[in-house]
Amino acid sequence: MTDQPNLDYKIVLLGDSSVGKSSLVLRLCKGKFIENLEPTIGGSCVIQNIEIGEREVKLKIWDTAGQERFQSLTPLYYRGAKGALIVYDITNSGSYKRAKEWIRELIENGEQDAKIVLVGNKTDLETKVVEDITAQKFADKNGLEFFTTSAKTGEGVSQVFFALAQLLVGKNINNTENKNHLRKHSTNENLKNKNNTLNTVDLQTKKSKKKNKNCC
Repeated sequence: MTDQPNLDYKIVLLGDSSVGKSSLVLRLCKGKFIENLEPTIGGSCVIQNIEIGEREVKLKIWDTAGQERFQSLTPLYYRGAKGALIVYDITNSGSYKRAKEWIRELIENGEQDAKIVLVGNKTDLETKVVEDITAQKFADKNGLEFFTTSAKTGEGVSQVFFALAQLLVGKNINNTENKNHLRKHSTNENLKNKNNTLNTVDLQTKKSKKKNKNCC
């Protein structure tokens, strides 16, 4: 590691409910998968350190709720985000259509220089309805990167976060670099909601409260 200052970026995961956003974060940070994971309420934040070359990159990863009743609050999460993973379920064409809508919204209303990666999750399932070539063509047309993942098996998960980190520091994506640059230890810096439940932020109550100094 060099004496250069560490790099610090806020990134956000967007997509429909049940596409596997929380499972991707859990797989990245904890290396595990939980069937029927409880849906995110509001949003949650974890911190993951990644080494890119000789630089350490701190990703403040905001996982957002996909339920329709929370979508009006989502702009509060992607505000200030320098990177985004837009996630869809490869077995659900509706989630892919919604992912494209999220991308358009980010391009129009998000940070001007935000790096966006389209992610097709659940490659472990055989009932694919959204073909990779379709998503790849859309990504190419819009200047995005495209990856497929499985939060269940771990396939592609570390690679997609590593690739986003490379984009954020201005490097070309190099998939041959060792994915073990992802540190095995990650720091969770979570807010607690009024029910004292970790990993969730109720923005409707948060508006009138000061931000926790330990939160992303």
